[in-house]
Amino acid sequence: MGKALDNVYKHQSLAYKYFLYLISVALIVFFFPKGGKFKYEFQKGKPWQYENLYAPIDFSIKKSQEEIAQEQLSIRNSKTDYYTFDGSIVTTVKNDVQKGLEQWFATNTFTARQQRDALKIGMDVIDNIYSLGVFENHPGSNSIIVVRNNEAVPVAPSDFLDLESAKRRVSAELSHSAIENRIGLESVIQTSLRINLFYDEALTESALEQELSRISYTRGEVSQGRLIIAKGEVVEAENFKILNSLKEEYESELWRGNNYYYIILGYTILVALVLIMLFLFLKRYRNEIFKNNNKVTFIFFNILLMVLATTLMVKNNESYVYGVPLCILPLVLKNFFDARLGLFVHVLTVLILGFVVPNSFEYIFLQTIAGIVTILTASELYKRANLFISVGQITLIYIIGYFAFHAIHEGNLENIEWILFGVFVLNGLLTLFAQPLIYMFEKLFGLISDVSLLELSDTNSKLLKELSDKAPGTFHHSLQVANLAEAAANEIGANAMLVRVGALYHDVGKMEKPTFFTENQVTNVNPHDDLPPRESAKIIIDHVIQGIEIARRNNLPDRIIDFIRTHHGTTLVYYFYKKQQEMEAEVDENDFRYPGPIPFSKETAILMMSDAVEAASKSLKNPTFLVIDEFVEKIVKGQMQANQFLNANITLKEIEMVKKVLKQKLTNIYHLRVEYPE
Repeated sequence: MGKALDNVYKHQSLAYKYFLYLISVALIVFFFPKGGKFKYEFQKGKPWQYENLYAPIDFSIKKSQEEIAQEQLSIRNSKTDYYTFDGSIVTTVKNDVQKGLEQWFATNTFTARQQRDALKIGMDVIDNIYSLGVFENHPGSNSIIVVRNNEAVPVAPSDFLDLESAKRRVSAELSHSAIENRIGLESVIQTSLRINLFYDEALTESALEQELSRISYTRGEVSQGRLIIAKGEVVEAENFKILNSLKEEYESELWRGNNYYYIILGYTILVALVLIMLFLFLKRYRNEIFKNNNKVTFIFFNILLMVLATTLMVKNNESYVYGVPLCILPLVLKNFFDARLGLFVHVLTVLILGFVVPNSFEYIFLQTIAGIVTILTASELYKRANLFISVGQITLIYIIGYFAFHAIHEGNLENIEWILFGVFVLNGLLTLFAQPLIYMFEKLFGLISDVSLLELSDTNSKLLKELSDKAPGTFHHSLQVANLAEAAANEIGANAMLVRVGALYHDVGKMEKPTFFTENQVTNVNPHDDLPPRESAKIIIDHVIQGIEIARRNNLPDRIIDFIRTHHGTTLVYYFYKKQQEMEAEVDENDFRYPGPIPFSKETAILMMSDAVEAASKSLKNPTFLVIDEFVEKIVKGQMQANQFLNANITLKEIEMVKKVLKQKLTNIYHLRVEYPE
């Protein structure tokens, strides 16, 4: 049992990768839209590349969204407005007219007959006007139905009467009557008129919804066995609609029944193959990343994030799939790792998304080109202008690519969907979010970017100010080493910003006991003179351990702490080792050897060489070109013979280039000039 647990512990890193792999495959397949995949790829305006296609099933030809929208618009424009009739208002109006006439008769001399005639004429006019009714307002539709006593009565446009029209109708009808003092009767009736036809919004909308529900979403049927398109035939408008209808029917039918499990199996195998390619790439070409579970998790997290965002967009509105800023992926990965890994992961992610997006060839082409442009143009993201320039170029690539594909599909530049240009611009604006995203990833995964390196390189930072105050000689030494290491890194294509920051902090441990290091001794008093060599060596060696502790207390990133840990590797504190040998015959080398580890990258190897050369150069009394050349060769050769660069991915050619730069820089430091003959 104990051996089994021991094996599990030893292989826990590999077990975690297996777990991460399985979870990622499961999540990606879960994110995918629930539907089958049509086995033919086709595009409007391009020849049909397969054998003659016959209808495998009976299916309906579906109308396009534009056709359905046009029918809906037509129905809305010709909708019928419904008004309800209020009969009680007619009675109220008649009562008001009768009362008004009584008051009018009282102020004028009318015979009984004249009063009866006036009242009859007034009532007849009201009956005529309210035979249909007076509308609340002039209807906006030419189709009007009045609901009266549960009966729907159509009204012609010529019969529309609002309040003002009704008053004019009163004047027109009374103009033909023989009654005396007609104006008084007209005034009484007009004053008494009321609206009795009210717009019924609920009934109107209900009727409209019924009309809209009757719209047919299909136009014709295709019988099984009918030839849909022949090999080599160009996919034109009509065939394109039929093929799209078949595709939708096929994919919806494919997902039903037992087919569901086979589709899931197919998706799982394809996604698993893609992610296996990623693991193989990391194992073969980026083994240091493969061994780091935190970095592997970070890469998979970014892939899952992009797949989730894209599949959600496809499910909700696939027309705006280009609004997902997929180029954030290579931007982020290049910033934390390198361009090759960023592009490789981007291409694999695009291949995964090609399973679910519409027009997969077009999508894969555009996104791959955009990813390449991102890798080629995005550099030094800590400079804000560079990110804006890169995003502008990415957006331009999308727009140019869309123009090209539209021209191929349509054969002209008409019917361009201008809204897609807004989508591409939105994509660019969202890509700018890479900067705050990088900052969040740094905090979440403990990684470090160029932006953070730039902040750490500020000599006014708290820790470097403290180093300058407590150990000014060490601070000056660190600055010199930083300049040497940065120049060497630029020469061989290493991360110059990283190695400079590592050099600035590599000796912070000397702050604990600064006077025990020669660069900080301002008098002739050397505290090592009063100590045995073994104890002096321990103090010197401990500056590495103390530096790591100080760095952790100040929350320096692990990549910077690596420089503190490795800048002496496993070399000997040679001076005190030899001194101890003079005092005793048998000396344990381990008491005088730095704990390591040895450098494991180009950057840490460069720092080891630069640090040793700069520190030892202080002992040069009369430096000349020849002396400096032999001096640098001797120090680096000693490090190589001590196997300090075995774990660093630095070549012999690159080491020679580093030595060349170190010699040139030391020559400049000591202001050597060519000796001219007298």
